Amino acid sequence: MSDSPEPAGEALHSPVIAWFDANARDLPWRRPDAGPWGVMVSEFMLQQTPVSRVLPVYEQWIARWPRPADLAKEAPGEAVRAWGRLGYPRRALRLHGAAVAITERHGGDVPTKHAQLLALPGIGEYTAAAVASFAYGQRHAVLDTNVRRVFARAVTGVQYPPNATTAAERKLARALLPEDERTASRWAAASMELGALVCTAKNENCARCPIAEQCAWQTAGKPPHQGPARRGQTYAGTDRQVRGKLLAVLREAVAPVPQAALDRVWDEPVQRARALDGLVSDGLVEPLPDGLYRLPLT
Repeated sequence: MSDSPEPAGEALHSPVIAWFDANARDLPWRRPDAGPWGVMVSEFMLQQTPVSRVLPVYEQWIARWPRPADLAKEAPGEAVRAWGRLGYPRRALRLHGAAVAITERHGGDVPTKHAQLLALPGIGEYTAAAVASFAYGQRHAVLDTNVRRVFARAVTGVQYPPNATTAAERKLARALLPEDERTASRWAAASMELGALVCTAKNENCARCPIAEQCAWQTAGKPPHQGPARRGQTYAGTDRQVRGKLLAVLREAVAPVPQAALDRVWDEPVQRARALDGLVSDGLVEPLPDGLYRLPLT
């Protein structure tokens, strides 16, 4: 790999953006009428969740809460209920908290500045950069799993990026960022889509890739991954599965739920109790007197 990725970056921008212009999926949060709030909702939902599962929940969410203030008026438990089976339901609480902060601090409009976005509860570096870039067309390095994989292969010459984002990856992403603000915003979206549709984790389709001839990994003969074992996403039998089953009961209930109803969803009492305790400590479930539970009201 060259010590200076800037020239490589310039050579990558045009073909990747041209490919994106011709092949980008028509997703509701990419349409002009989605607005910054639609972009923010989609970014929360898409974390660790595929587009196909997000689409119906996103549509229902935006129809019910078209602006942050609409969500902020509701109890946080309603956000958890509407989250459905997307998984990682703490994201629903964080999105509700962000909506409250946007309503209180910014007059109900998603803030335009990266620093203001980063100051919202539940928003980290990735989401702040993504909203600033995709909603407001600003110049930021947006590093999700798909982008990291494209950069690892095309520039670094390895099959997979490290398990956790490194300082070297952030430096590379900044070096590859186009100078022009609008081009940088398109590059962020285009490189992400390329990783999602072509440069996938498994069964990558190099024949469809607009930068295959420039790809360092391809040029090197696609050497197999040599780093630490990649983390698998197990679910069956885990505390996550138990938490999901407990939350499903509470989401469907119109009144507080007795302990006995929760006990029926999982046979192993120690794991079940641990999962329920975790939901309570995470603020996703509110315990009431007499052994009753409900989604949080405050």
